[in-house]
Amino acid sequence: MTEPNTYSKDQITQRVGHMDQIAGIATFEATDGLAKGCRVVQVWTGSGLSFSILPDRAMEIADGRYRGLSLDWHAPVGKVHPAFYEPEGLGWLRSYGGGLLVTGGLDQFGDPNEDEGESLGLHGRLSNLPAHNLSTQSSWVEGRYQLEVSGQIRQARMFGENLVLTRKIVTWMGSNTIQIRDEVENQGFEPHPLMILYHHNLGYPLLSEHSQLMIDAEKTTPLDAVSEAGMTEWMKFQPPTVGFREQNFLHILRPDANGQAKVDLVNPHIGLTLRWTYPVDQLTYLYEWKMMGQGQYVVGIEPANCMGMAGRSSARENQSLPYLAPGETQKFEIDLTVLDNQA
Repeated sequence: MTEPNTYSKDQITQRVGHMDQIAGIATFEATDGLAKGCRVVQVWTGSGLSFSILPDRAMEIADGRYRGLSLDWHAPVGKVHPAFYEPEGLGWLRSYGGGLLVTGGLDQFGDPNEDEGESLGLHGRLSNLPAHNLSTQSSWVEGRYQLEVSGQIRQARMFGENLVLTRKIVTWMGSNTIQIRDEVENQGFEPHPLMILYHHNLGYPLLSEHSQLMIDAEKTTPLDAVSEAGMTEWMKFQPPTVGFREQNFLHILRPDANGQAKVDLVNPHIGLTLRWTYPVDQLTYLYEWKMMGQGQYVVGIEPANCMGMAGRSSARENQSLPYLAPGETQKFEIDLTVLDNQA
């Protein structure tokens, strides 16, 4: 079978009445339950890859699928409108829906903590902030049919931070790759911490007892005693297990010749691999969250820009807390690719 991405613009437009027949973007709004009122942007590429973007939740990526198979894990609450966000303590979990990407930040991720007199909740505020200046575009660019969704998310308060994330998510007709292109700007007039964590939540059937995490790590560190007991099998996964206690590991990856990290979650049983590539100098730390519980069956692949899973106060204490100067910007780039081993 000839794949759509092998055709030129002239060849493909002769075969369809509208490009949405093969690849496209659709926007709609949830009308029921906790998600009511949330904007949803659906994207499909024609290769079998589809996903949705949630503009009202910092343009998170949800519902990742490849040829009908789910790539991500969904939390029990499902999609939740940010109006239900509980910022204190572990309240973040009340509106955490899982999905292919949830972003922690912009000046806090990790455990609830108090830093310089400020109480900070789990994983920060970013994932419960809506995007503005939302834009979707489907067009031919240099011979490829490009699908692009972009927007801006502002985290700000009086007498505090004024950080703006500009996020662009790009793919193409026939592609198995999602490009995430982020730029954070400090639009305030004082230096401010910048902490960001890309929380990818992978679930069944991509995740199973047949799966393996493949990385080239210089060093792997367990983050607590429970995780230390699982050190010999951080790369392997079990069937859903009664009473499983979550494990967390910190990996420092060796970059390739181009300075890129490569992370593969491989499942030979279904013939799929999910691959992350990103510049190590942007995201130096890779956290792995392994939870093999019943119904809570998920692995988190979480590149981050600092060593702060215990919260911002810990990043300050270990002297890894990054700052953005007034007017300064920082870019973050991740490519997420489905490899079809059977193809």
